[in-house]
Amino acid sequence: MDAPPRWLAGEEKAAWDNFIRMQEKLIGRLSRHVQSDSGMSASDYVVLAGLTERGGGRMRLLDLAKLVEWEKSRMSHQVTRMTKRGLLAREECPDDGRGAFIVATPAGYKAIEEAAGHHVEHVRRLFIEALTPSQLKALARISEHVLEHMEKQSD
Repeated sequence: MDAPPRWLAGEEKAAWDNFIRMQEKLIGRLSRHVQSDSGMSASDYVVLAGLTERGGGRMRLLDLAKLVEWEKSRMSHQVTRMTKRGLLAREECPDDGRGAFIVATPAGYKAIEEAAGHHVEHVRRLFIEALTPSQLKALARISEHVLEHMEKQSD
């Protein structure tokens, strides 16, 4: 028989609940701002930012999906929508006939460049300015620690 759940108590529950509420509210507000400022969806922004900031503008679909923690099918549908709008293109991979690269087009670069300035100002206003420099350092350390812990875990 399975062991009973180890329910969160006291400060554990408060920390988790407040983290989730903060994250949901922050992502929701940033998503609405991206949409109103640039006309891009939050998903468009996540894909273009990941592709241009960390992928050099060109990545395999599976690598891009892994980068943003999405399922392959979700990424494939998003890429198809963005390709139809001219923000992305697919390039065949010469080494692997089944694989393809996802590439930011000039229109995609222009869209992310125009949206990024607005986005960072909203991040600064809603998140950065709420914390002291020492709180930001502590949050960075905590976040890094949790990320490292998750990398060691199997899903």
